[in-house]
Amino acid sequence: MIRSVLPPQIADRLADRLASLYGADRAPEVLRRLDEVAARFADGHPEAASAPRGFAQDPVLITYGDQITAPGAAPLAVLRRWIGHRLGEAIGSVHVLPFYPWTSDDGFSVVDFRAVDPALGDWPTVDRLAAQVRLMVDAVINHVSAQSAWFQAFRRDEPPYRDWFVTPDPATDLSAVTRPRTSPLLTPVETAAGTRHVWTTFSADQIDLDYANPDVLVEIVDLLLFYVAHGARMVRLDAVSYLWKEVGTDCINRPQTHTAIRAMRDVLDAVAPAVQLVTETNVPHEENVAYFGAGDEAQMVYQFALPPLLLDAVRRADATRLTEWARGLDVPSDRCCFFNVTATHDGIGLRGAQAWLDETETRALADMAEARGGAVSWRSLSDGTRAPYEFNITFFDALLPPDEDPEAPATLERYLTVQAVALSLAGVPGIYIHNLFGTRCDRSRMAGLDPDATSTKRLLNRRRFAEAELEALLARPNGRERRVFDGYLRLLSTWRKTPAFAPTAPQRVLSLDPGVFAVARGPIGSEGDVLCLHNLTADARRVAPPFARPRRDLIGGGEVPAGAIELRPWQMLWLRA
Repeated sequence: MIRSVLPPQIADRLADRLASLYGADRAPEVLRRLDEVAARFADGHPEAASAPRGFAQDPVLITYGDQITAPGAAPLAVLRRWIGHRLGEAIGSVHVLPFYPWTSDDGFSVVDFRAVDPALGDWPTVDRLAAQVRLMVDAVINHVSAQSAWFQAFRRDEPPYRDWFVTPDPATDLSAVTRPRTSPLLTPVETAAGTRHVWTTFSADQIDLDYANPDVLVEIVDLLLFYVAHGARMVRLDAVSYLWKEVGTDCINRPQTHTAIRAMRDVLDAVAPAVQLVTETNVPHEENVAYFGAGDEAQMVYQFALPPLLLDAVRRADATRLTEWARGLDVPSDRCCFFNVTATHDGIGLRGAQAWLDETETRALADMAEARGGAVSWRSLSDGTRAPYEFNITFFDALLPPDEDPEAPATLERYLTVQAVALSLAGVPGIYIHNLFGTRCDRSRMAGLDPDATSTKRLLNRRRFAEAELEALLARPNGRERRVFDGYLRLLSTWRKTPAFAPTAPQRVLSLDPGVFAVARGPIGSEGDVLCLHNLTADARRVAPPFARPRRDLIGGGEVPAGAIELRPWQMLWLRA
């Protein structure tokens, strides 16, 4: 007899959620099955129930499993070795992008969620990495590869998988559905039961799961606990805003999606409460922050509005809009915080900032990205037109005018100052590995591929390194990569050891000058609070900070006297009382 491990309060709450998803008649059986899943995990991992909760003051490195390779070694083992050798005390958490067997989209068309791609390593390799760092894993749970065992069983019309995928009649009016791509929404496939049209939000190789079937939810909760058993302390829910399909709606951010995530959180809270869910939802800001729920949904939400607003501030030499946006940031409880990124493996998403950038401004940024060697990915609108969805470009190139020297001191100072804005804000920083080096766009992997495909454009920002190649770049003391790397690690080390930068420490955004982004962190007015000043313009700026005694610059060292401060072009100061 499997024991119950769901505390009464969580069980009652979860029962209500399941009733809203599947009806009062079916909910008790689904609850029983989830309790069994939780109990099996708890029996094998009793220590997980008492692990300390809360946010580590620890930046998260975002990287592919084969980002760094060496002859004769598993890439995940090389990554672990390189992190230990190069990152030292600067970074102690790592998000490894999907490391499972896959067929397309650089890992996001997963064939087997419970296997490690043998080209990268194996589960013992992952376990060793998780013993060295706090590990974030990807749960690519909106869809599966067309070559997965689940979908192949669907094609054979085998139970239970014949009911695991969304198969609307192709005559159904789906014009209201929000599209992140311009590819067809439905894909015809031949099955033992005849031709069926499956829902494919992202591509014909990524078949959407049907969460209206409770079997799917139970399997996915079991999968999340499987990742926790292998050391995951953070779980990123990829593209989760598209989880629930409801004909006649836009099929994005549905209430049922939020309920399903809360159900996942309930089970984790019962048996692995230290594990944090991170939602990846590239949607308008107000919709994005809704994934915090009332503090009972995701513990971390990607801050997708930040990167385009940073680019906008630099382009216009005016941080006013960025300041107004940041001043309005809020979370529902101290159990939540933002995951602050300036770029991801996809590039720079735009939807998070659409409430602040009008169409003309978005197009201006798109033109800028293309002029600087990047590309623009598009989404289809309900009226048949299309709009920019994301910029596929490295963040370094996004800041680099075509005629500017990428090695110039001012170029590198501007880059690091813009990156520092993301570190200064409340939340956990997510550092895409290429940001550490100031990587330029890479076209080498695009040869022979469809240049209009989003998956092709994204390769611009996904360069892979041989370990010897990367080490040679970092061995050049005056090279761009080494100077950016050293500067970034100084910022990260400072951030990590300064209590005022704790993810949930207080924050107050200040308006001191239109060209300067200013934020105070820590208990305001206390001995250890930090005032962060970032000049986002090519002009000197004079600001009058609100303190009456000298402060120490945490980045450059030295004392800054009370009174007005003259900031050089692109200069940053982190000033501690």
